[in-house]
Amino acid sequence: MITLIYFWNIKLIFLPLAIFHMAFDRFVLKRNSEIKFFKLLGTGRGETFTPRDGDPKRWGLLIVIPKDAAPKFHNSSLINSWRKFASSEFHAVLQPISSHGSWSGEKPFSADQIIDWDGPVAAITRARIKWKLNRVFWRAVPPVNIALKAAPGLRSAIGIGEAPIGLQGTFSRWDSAEAVKTFAYKGAAHAQAIQSTKDLNWYAEELFARFAIISEHGVL
Repeated sequence: MITLIYFWNIKLIFLPLAIFHMAFDRFVLKRNSEIKFFKLLGTGRGETFTPRDGDPKRWGLLIVIPKDAAPKFHNSSLINSWRKFASSEFHAVLQPISSHGSWSGEKPFSADQIIDWDGPVAAITRARIKWKLNRVFWRAVPPVNIALKAAPGLRSAIGIGEAPIGLQGTFSRWDSAEAVKTFAYKGAAHAQAIQSTKDLNWYAEELFARFAIISEHGVL
């Protein structure tokens, strides 16, 4: 199994088309028996993880699919319909290195993990925040975001989410797995966030996954 991730930039005039896709693509994806997991994603700056972060000009899709089925999906009518009105596209082929936690009750990145990888790495974090703790979580985000942007080895990072509030995460690209580990476990701001997570128990569900970037095209 591999993971495909897409992000499309659009002009605001095409926002109704993007919203239409977000509402109805799920039915097409559910009918595709080869897809083992998928998420349609909104995006944001990832600065506060509040609704004001949202970026109506960028939308995304993540799927987990057998490797031999990926080329067909990449050229499917669903993907090509996005391309018809997108001004640019970023897409990447990812192989999981490690994954901890769950996403919508599933462990989508647990199979076919790669062991030895010394190339560029992507990371996905995702959390379902307990509703009553949203404000506490939002107050903790800015120091971590500042540290992330300054982290050695970071190539790019954006916020991702299935909803404007409560279901939020990040997609980031790094020079190496070691750069991710250094930020995650040695950075003071992120270490404090991890401790707060343990103390306050603000997640109803969480996931952290790292991937080998097998290939990528476009600009994130």
